[in-house]
Amino acid sequence: MVYEFEGRTEKEAIDQAAEALGLGKDDFDVEILEVQRSGLFKKGYVKIRVHLNQPASGALEHAEEADELRAVSEESSQTRFTDPEAKNDFEQKIIDFIEGIVQRMGYEGKASVLFREERKIGFKIDSAYSSILIGKKGKNLDALQLLINIYAGRQGKEDIRVILDTENYRIRREESLVRLAYTVADRVRENRGSVLLEPMNPFDRRLIHTTLNDIADVETKSEGDGLYKQVRVYYRGAH
Repeated sequence: MVYEFEGRTEKEAIDQAAEALGLGKDDFDVEILEVQRSGLFKKGYVKIRVHLNQPASGALEHAEEADELRAVSEESSQTRFTDPEAKNDFEQKIIDFIEGIVQRMGYEGKASVLFREERKIGFKIDSAYSSILIGKKGKNLDALQLLINIYAGRQGKEDIRVILDTENYRIRREESLVRLAYTVADRVRENRGSVLLEPMNPFDRRLIHTTLNDIADVETKSEGDGLYKQVRVYYRGAH
């Protein structure tokens, strides 16, 4: 069995692997996949791969657990891989609605189910025009997702949240934001000041807040009005 883990240092990544798999540190082999070296104010970034001869008895099957991306990784390992075909009338209506919107925009695209959860369902669009459907900073994709959730509500599914993705943009965006958060945190710790980030949607802002929540001398707050607010990252005591 193969598992992947991430940490800000090699030791942290190995500690996470040992805890998640319920094994001692000497009970598994480690392959270093990626290393971002730490600097004076930079925590660093390490991805490792763990090889086991049999499934771990203690825990994460198909784990891709990372300190920075724990919520994302858990969702990925548990629900990302599923039957892409519609299983009921509601799922088929959403697929038809997505494809209809894309077609009316003047593009071609094929929609399918990405994952299923109790109160959340994801759909993806396969299209040669994915970059246009995503738009700058994902704003087109966010707008499409909003329309789809409104449509889902009109189908009597107000309690179901619909997530729309294409070309794995959501995951790539989350990874990029986590790295941005740590880079900005290093900067404000060095300068003892603050940095105001670009306007973000609620999900992206929440990811920044969560990522930096455990850094003792750094705080975050949202500023502005409307859907797209900005996150200010500041050194504790600088305000």
